[in-house]
Amino acid sequence: MTIIDLNLMKKSLLLTSVLIGLLTISLQAGPAEPYKQVAPAPPPELYGLGFYGAIDMGANVYQNRGGDRTFSGENIRDRFDPDFNDTLTVSPKNDVGFFGGVKLGYVFGTGVFRPTLEGDFFYNGFRGGADFILRDQFGNTLAQRDATTWINTGAFMGNFIGRFAFGRFQPYAGAGVGIYYAESAGVEVVNPVTGRVPINTGGGRSHADLAWQIVAGSDYYWTPKFSTFIEYHFLNYTSTQIDTREDRDLRQHLVGAGVRVHF
Repeated sequence: MTIIDLNLMKKSLLLTSVLIGLLTISLQAGPAEPYKQVAPAPPPELYGLGFYGAIDMGANVYQNRGGDRTFSGENIRDRFDPDFNDTLTVSPKNDVGFFGGVKLGYVFGTGVFRPTLEGDFFYNGFRGGADFILRDQFGNTLAQRDATTWINTGAFMGNFIGRFAFGRFQPYAGAGVGIYYAESAGVEVVNPVTGRVPINTGGGRSHADLAWQIVAGSDYYWTPKFSTFIEYHFLNYTSTQIDTREDRDLRQHLVGAGVRVHF
């Protein structure tokens, strides 16, 4: 065997040894780890979407039925009695009342600003009437009477609302227009000095007319479909069917709370 053949044989043996060593290391390392697929992050929860129903109730904290008015002898002589020289002071009552009702609506979109259409139907009851004091020309009290009535109304409003979705917290504001129906339950006239009831009517009068309101409030969503909310109404009952020389609109301030459920 020649020296060249011996060199080739040595190189072959060396290459074989290297290949066997690399194979042994690979087998000891085990099989390659398979590719792991990472699951995508879940989408964020969206609160207060689509159709909803709600119930709410609260207090009619104030209704502006006007301040005190004094009719002098001159005013009354011109209108009723030419020999009248006394004055009559009228103080309308603006007592706290109660309201409660239901809402049905739809929220458009899923962004931060969400237009909303809403039907708002509620009962609104409050105490009416006035206190009367009749005085002579020298300021002496001749007679006093307290007239009281309970006024029951139903309002049927269509609201246009802009909602602002900040996750669970969603404030909103808007306005609405509709009609109302009002009926008084009769009048009770009391002498505040003696406590006697000289007049107690059993019937009342009714009236229907245009109404409009401004609303503002805020929801807090406990789940994507359930929230509790607080709400304020500035409610205006008009009297377009009564032709007088004065503004007879009844302006009211309602504050309440409720629950809202999305379908």
